[in-house]
Amino acid sequence: MDELYKQLHIYLNMNEEISLPEFDSYYKKVIDYFNEEADNFDEEKLWKALFISENVMSNADARSKESKKSDAKKFKKIAQRLSLWAQNFTARLAELGYSQDEMNERFEKMFDDKPE
Repeated sequence: MDELYKQLHIYLNMNEEISLPEFDSYYKKVIDYFNEEADNFDEEKLWKALFISENVMSNADARSKESKKSDAKKFKKIAQRLSLWAQNFTARLAELGYSQDEMNERFEKMFDDKPE
């Protein structure tokens, strides 16, 4: 999880967009990890997973609107799939007692994280 989180922060701090192949590779690593490990996430991993899924989802959604038709379809599927994961992680954090406002506040602070 830490490597995926760290890599996302690298991407967020870049001035240019990553290529579709690199985006797709990162997305596949995320999905594979979530599929294998999500049931066992502790609270900290839930936060990181939510941050990753929300950011990749929103980036894929934006790219789907700017890309040519074949790529747009791929980005749209990525956004839809990660939306389901984001909902899962949000629900699990709510079960731990976090309100929507608390989640939004923590999420915003995570943009300032400097993972090592």
